[in-house]
Amino acid sequence: MIPRYKNVLEILDHAFTSYGPSPAYSCLGQTMTYAQLDELSLRAARYFRNVLGLQEGDRIAIQLPNLLQYPVVLYGAFRAGLVVVNINPLYTPREIKHQLVDSGSRALVVLSNIAHNAAEIIRETAVEAVIVTDIGDCHGFVKRTLMNFVVKHVKKMVPPFHFPSAISFDDIVASHGEAFPKVVPDPETLLILQYTGGTTGLAKGAMLSHRNMAENVWQMVSFIPEAFDESKEIYVCCLPLYHIYALNLHGLCAFSTGGHNVLIPNPRDLASMVKALKPYKFTVFVGINTLYTALCRYEPFKSLDFSALDVSSAGGMALNEAAASCWEKMTGCEVCEGYGLTETSPVVAGNRPGHIRQGYVGSALPETEVKLIDENGNIVVDQAGELCVRGPQVMQGYWHREDETLNVLDKDGWLKTGDIAEISEDGFIKIVDRKKDMILVSGFNVYPNEIEDMVTQLPEVLEAAAIGVPNEKCGEVVKLFVVAADETLSKQQIVDFCRKNLTAYKVPKEIEFRESLPKSNVGKILRKDLRSTEHNN
Repeated sequence: MIPRYKNVLEILDHAFTSYGPSPAYSCLGQTMTYAQLDELSLRAARYFRNVLGLQEGDRIAIQLPNLLQYPVVLYGAFRAGLVVVNINPLYTPREIKHQLVDSGSRALVVLSNIAHNAAEIIRETAVEAVIVTDIGDCHGFVKRTLMNFVVKHVKKMVPPFHFPSAISFDDIVASHGEAFPKVVPDPETLLILQYTGGTTGLAKGAMLSHRNMAENVWQMVSFIPEAFDESKEIYVCCLPLYHIYALNLHGLCAFSTGGHNVLIPNPRDLASMVKALKPYKFTVFVGINTLYTALCRYEPFKSLDFSALDVSSAGGMALNEAAASCWEKMTGCEVCEGYGLTETSPVVAGNRPGHIRQGYVGSALPETEVKLIDENGNIVVDQAGELCVRGPQVMQGYWHREDETLNVLDKDGWLKTGDIAEISEDGFIKIVDRKKDMILVSGFNVYPNEIEDMVTQLPEVLEAAAIGVPNEKCGEVVKLFVVAADETLSKQQIVDFCRKNLTAYKVPKEIEFRESLPKSNVGKILRKDLRSTEHNN
């Protein structure tokens, strides 16, 4: 049996004490041991508390891709007693501003390559300190200097930016600083504000406590011990650490058992990914359907050594049979599909190696209860219903959104997922339909409300409705239906406006002009009718 930790700091203390000389993370040819990460994250924690003056419970935003700097800052923030707010590096200034303002973040850590976006809006937020890091900052002096020079001056990958006062990442890890009183959080202490649309388009911070995250570590390691052989596993970390699944799986579960995470900064760059993985006989691979499909079609990937691979996992979007079959044929390893939500820290259910049931997301994790209800809230058996979840991993609620919390979380701790599911007699869960209107683009949730609200800001647009349509490469893409107020409005105008204000995967890939949109008797636009029409075409 693995230990059952009361809080995440107990996990860090165990890992740093037990696995000091072992490799913890590798990225871009550089490896950081548990001992090195212990020292650097402690320096970061002291800087946050002593120099920046941040206090327990203050929010710190992290906007970084999968680089060695991420775990340094993440664990440093945890050790300082701060609440972490993850921000997608792809976000536009508008999206960044919303999270910074809503969370009340006092500090931001950002990669220089994308810092220009935050710089546009930083004065409109409560952020007092911005820490900027360059790609090579965790490498040795010579390589760091060369790498950062090439990125900035040769490849021109760092657009100009300016903050009122910017702090170098080097400064926070070079400063030894004075010790501060040890943080001993209560299990219910807030640890992470993980933003999600939930079942609506307005991004909300799911409040995940130390208990939520620590218990999901215990649940996952207990449920799939094959993926957590102590000090022996090498994990391919393709999913972004700012995503709650990767954070918990790689940053906490693997970390708690002495695992070695190989970080992939950009999984879309398949050539660089293959180069990064060549030195390793990796044992655990975690991805989403679109990544599995792309890798199966990429010939150089097939040359890697899969002899040690014994666990492959998929989540974030439905795993199709073709991708699962191709991956198993290529690597000799079946893919275990699972299910979770941001609101559940995130894992609810999964398939186990050797016990995989195709088309199902597996059975519930230990101490996780599931049930199905109808539209009136009555429990249903032997038929499809809305999946509800109760367990120690269920969030505390949405940050400053009491009404939204009450819509999905009842007084008995049951969370309505919004997903329609079936449950077999032996407890295997099958998701038969997703949240009504959510669009899933390459594993990312896209909510129609946000796109529609943005597009209708164009004076030439009278009405708009967004739905998801099937796409071989991305699973789904956004299709936008528009009723124009000005007949001169073009599709390109809409795309250009969206590109300026929305992350790339949210930008509509298809646009159709219509005279009118289907509506209910109270005037609500009926997206389900648009989806039905689209599927019948």
